[in-house]
Amino acid sequence: MLKQLFFLAAVLWTGIVFTLCLVQSDSLPVVNIENLDKVIHAFFHFVFTSLWFLFLISNTKDKKIFMPLMIAFMLSVFFGIAIEVLQGLYTTTRREDVLDVAANISGATLAVFSIVMFYRIRRLDTN
Repeated sequence: MLKQLFFLAAVLWTGIVFTLCLVQSDSLPVVNIENLDKVIHAFFHFVFTSLWFLFLISNTKDKKIFMPLMIAFMLSVFFGIAIEVLQGLYTTTRREDVLDVAANISGATLAVFSIVMFYRIRRLDTN
């Protein structure tokens, strides 16, 4: 049951990010805070990486985190790059931005570090 819940959450989040990143920007509210979009990109990919990790680790028998974590990280990176390419090709009010990709990678990296720290602290608590 938990596997299905993690999968559903990861797929829903992926759909939300996909939709919000490809919707015409003139239909979104305007907030004039410098670099807010980069913070939003980082947040999107922090959550994206975390949710896909939870799904992947729930399907791992030995519960070692390295492979699920790297797969979730790489999914996030490739998804973020694909979104930027799609923005450049198929939207008229958005453009591809290498700094958005950097923000995406930053959010995914922060998720990796957070997950690793969580597992290390949890291991210390059980000893």
